[in-house]
Amino acid sequence: MRSPLRRLLVTALLCLPTVVLADYPNGPVRLNVGFPPGTGPDIVARTLSQQLGERLKQSVVVENRAGAGGQIAAQAVARSPADGQTLLLGEVGSISISPATYDNLNYDPAKDFAPISEVVRADFALVVPADSPYKTLADFVKAGKDAKDRVNFGTFGAGTPGHFGAELFARETGMKIEPVHYRSTGDAVTALVSGNVQAAFVTTALAAPQVQGGKMRALAITGAKPSDALPGVPTFAQEGHDKVDFGAWFALFAPAGTPDAVLDRLQKESAAALQAPEAARTLKDAGFIVVASSREDLKKLLDSEAKRWSEVVKATGFKAN
Repeated sequence: MRSPLRRLLVTALLCLPTVVLADYPNGPVRLNVGFPPGTGPDIVARTLSQQLGERLKQSVVVENRAGAGGQIAAQAVARSPADGQTLLLGEVGSISISPATYDNLNYDPAKDFAPISEVVRADFALVVPADSPYKTLADFVKAGKDAKDRVNFGTFGAGTPGHFGAELFARETGMKIEPVHYRSTGDAVTALVSGNVQAAFVTTALAAPQVQGGKMRALAITGAKPSDALPGVPTFAQEGHDKVDFGAWFALFAPAGTPDAVLDRLQKESAAALQAPEAARTLKDAGFIVVASSREDLKKLLDSEAKRWSEVVKATGFKAN
């Protein structure tokens, strides 16, 4: 009597992933993004949602939960059912930097999320006002190291990649900087263009039109190779600063405990969605590099990024509570 029962139980367990996949998704999928409509992360989320919805044969609805540098959206997903119906488009700030900067963070990225795929990434450009006396990275670094006062760096907020990217740059070059935090991207850009701050790290997508319009000058980019959007601008590695190689990455997550069968399907379908010609073109035009990584590669990225940013934050002594 026990043997048939045991076989029945084993068969049922083996069939469970198939049953889960057959039922998934069983309604609209919600994709949470921690930034307002019209921003770069929102463009990524909406481009992905359209293509992913077609492949899942179910609508994927973007929910903008803006605020706290992406933390509000992350917290909402961390507390959601682990059924794959609620997803997060997470990014380096809320996932890899915030745990080191906030003692009272209401979620634990390492425990509360199941990694699916790194979706896209964007390089950063070091920019100065168009009328800045510094025309090369070498000139800027030399002046910064010789200066009696700290160099003012504008940021899009405390704890953001632009903030700690500037701290990383300062550490690697021996400069002393003073971060000046602004509440919005627009405020930070205005401050830089007007010369109220001396420099900033912004994405290449944001920098390109400002540089082309004669409002900023780009000195170097953090990518592994030069950017088509900023022709003639060298990489930090080409200028002898290969450790200044950070970027803004965006990845797809589900709540921890989501079945592997669902996670595998989401990885497969999201990767295919990003390779669709229309999606790839839209993201490239917006300044993003499509990655579409495996679950395993995203896990490796998260491990390395957590360690890296923890060290950078610790070196600055910065805490935002």
